[in-house]
Amino acid sequence: MMKVQDVMTLAPVIPVLVIEDVAHAVPIAQALVAGGLPALEVTLRTSAALEVIREMRQVDGAVVGAGTVLNPRDLDAAMEAGARFIVSPGLTDPLAKAAIESKVAFLPGTANAGDIMRGLDLGLTHFKFFPAMTNGGVPALKALAAPLSVARFCPTGGITPVSAPEWLAIPEVLCVGGSWLVPNGRPDAEAIKSRAAAAAILAG
Repeated sequence: MMKVQDVMTLAPVIPVLVIEDVAHAVPIAQALVAGGLPALEVTLRTSAALEVIREMRQVDGAVVGAGTVLNPRDLDAAMEAGARFIVSPGLTDPLAKAAIESKVAFLPGTANAGDIMRGLDLGLTHFKFFPAMTNGGVPALKALAAPLSVARFCPTGGITPVSAPEWLAIPEVLCVGGSWLVPNGRPDAEAIKSRAAAAAILAG
């Protein structure tokens, strides 16, 4: 199994995907991978999400994970569908312990020092900072990272192609989560590939 740090260092941006139609899964995955973004977070916000994961995982080069995983039941369903990493909006003991036991790459959401310290106590060192902008943005994460320097982060929530380099310039940030890469509606593969290619070379 991949380690979470391996997933987080595949590219500077992990696309955060909300996909309603399974038929869109493969074209979207192919376009993102072709653009240089192999790690794909399929959020469990739609009834199609688990089938989307099953379809996307068959695309060469795609490393497909599940987002919006809320509990051990979601974790089991995502892993059964083939998710190679798990992302959660928050950190709870039941989910964290189930993820640790499963040995899957796990990126739990944190919003403050208490969340991060609780994760560190569980043996976790890599976290999503979410929702990044409404939790104080870059200054807030810099302030948290200073005393908790062992932690590494993937800020997600409100990040744009313009603001991403500022986040990526923080030494403790390995990548960012981006929802701008695949707009709602019928996917335009060339436009998605172009946005992915631009995101793949973002740097701090």
